[in-house]
Amino acid sequence: MAKNSKLKTILVKNEASYDASTTPTGSANAVKVTSLELTPIVADEVSREVIRPYLGNQEVLLANQRVEVSVTVEMTGSGAAGTAPKYSPLLESSGLALTTVSSTSNTYAPESSSFGSCTIWCNYDGVLHKITGCRGTFSINLEVNQIPSITFTMTGLKGTITDTALPTTTFSNQASPVIVNSSNTDNFSIFGYSGILQNWSFDMNNSVIYRELVGGSKSVLITDRTPSGNLSVEMPALSAHNFFTDAEGSSTGSNTWRHNGGAGNIVTCSVPQTDFSAPNYGDSDGIIMLDIPFMATPSAANNEFSLAFT
Repeated sequence: MAKNSKLKTILVKNEASYDASTTPTGSANAVKVTSLELTPIVADEVSREVIRPYLGNQEVLLANQRVEVSVTVEMTGSGAAGTAPKYSPLLESSGLALTTVSSTSNTYAPESSSFGSCTIWCNYDGVLHKITGCRGTFSINLEVNQIPSITFTMTGLKGTITDTALPTTTFSNQASPVIVNSSNTDNFSIFGYSGILQNWSFDMNNSVIYRELVGGSKSVLITDRTPSGNLSVEMPALSAHNFFTDAEGSSTGSNTWRHNGGAGNIVTCSVPQTDFSAPNYGDSDGIIMLDIPFMATPSAANNEFSLAFT
């Protein structure tokens, strides 16, 4: 019987320790996504290179077999302040540590050791892929008149693939999104200037490595990060703010915004030590824009970025 490409589910659950056995369920661990792409076998092809008295393809062997999952979620809170959004295990498995203040907030910030991991179960219309030891990276996209989103690229250990019916799912702790606009998105500030923002993007740029050595355990490691992004603002008069001076100088500046869908669905992003690259002119509806690449730099351990849900 043919499989329907629209019938997919993803269940995600934190692991107590790396690659620890855990069982996600449709009632507790179903994540609502807008995009789900599974690469069931990612491998390095090793050709045999056998010398022989005729031409033709060489056989290949597959080394370093792993799985990749790309998933996009709407960037929303859980709907209840102090309760983490359902996709929290993906953030925690992407090099972020979670700090929870009961009934108030959940804040994610980088860490440099003791990285979390998660188990992901992807079901493609009755074909279940169990993926363990998942770690990855993510990007944020904030664009006017669109739903803000987070895209995760996860790498995990290849587990079993079985014929298993789609689970019954209960979607919770993912509030309804609100559009990015002047009513819902506020407190934008860049180098202390409240500019007019069109779009803002950010990539955590984690270095994610699959490692499998003789005598060792299969594992996915986060070995570094180089977070960076890009923003587009209306070009102001230089007397109001000079972005060229910011780029030419050696100092860093604040970079923050808030997206407000109501209590329990407020997301605040902060890049406290933003370092500009060279700005470029752009155009939007006949209005001069500045497209500004930036990097997130730490002034102390793990303080270059935070994402808070309140």
